[in-house]
Amino acid sequence: LLTSSLGDPERKPLTVAQFRNLAKRVTEAEREDGFRDIQTGDLVKLGYDIPMAERIYGLLCDTNRLREYLRRARDCDCCPVTRLDPEYPLPVRKRMGLDSPGVLWAKGDVSLLNRPAVAVIGSRELKDENRCFAKEAGRQIAKQGYVLVSGNARGADRTAQESCLAYGGQVISVVADDLSKQPLCKNILYVSEDGFAESFSAQRALSRNRVIHALGEKTLAAQCGLEKGGTWDGCIRNLRFHWSPVFCFDDGS
Repeated sequence: LLTSSLGDPERKPLTVAQFRNLAKRVTEAEREDGFRDIQTGDLVKLGYDIPMAERIYGLLCDTNRLREYLRRARDCDCCPVTRLDPEYPLPVRKRMGLDSPGVLWAKGDVSLLNRPAVAVIGSRELKDENRCFAKEAGRQIAKQGYVLVSGNARGADRTAQESCLAYGGQVISVVADDLSKQPLCKNILYVSEDGFAESFSAQRALSRNRVIHALGEKTLAAQCGLEKGGTWDGCIRNLRFHWSPVFCFDDGS
């Protein structure tokens, strides 16, 4: 309710920063005994002005739209995994804290979310030696019993994913396009933020990088442009926030 457009481009859910702020205020607030539905006044007590309190309350009241959205998700074999669910990946919760997505949408075996994993990332246009590195990384991840995490983009992502699957491994693919259109395949879990039927955008592609980096015990960069591109941006943010150790293939670039 708070973080998804629920399939309506006119619906304005909370941003990551706004959701983090709300979670922080709720965590620090004094709790009342018992359970009851939240009211606008409760949000005002948390320090929100009336327009923002009414906006959050309005999002929470949108339950009919949510039920219909969840029905459509089930028809596409997609399901939400929220922070409150036991399937929610513990590494993401621990490493990202209140910056972790409020909900991840999944298609496939959600148990993979809490398996030991290694992420492989890299450029779309690969040189031969970097392609060999991504392929071997996928093979070794499968051989050593890890789940491979990547972003399903052409180049390093798909090279590593296909290699891992070819050697009997398992893959978590964090996509930046329409989750519902991904095939339901054995040994692959497709994951997205925002929703299960959202179209591709550059912003979604950049945002999903942090989930890839946080899911892996370590992150292997097969190829990276200097100070440009999504691989560079994701690695720099990872190094700043310490989501996982980053290892770059030393190709002299």
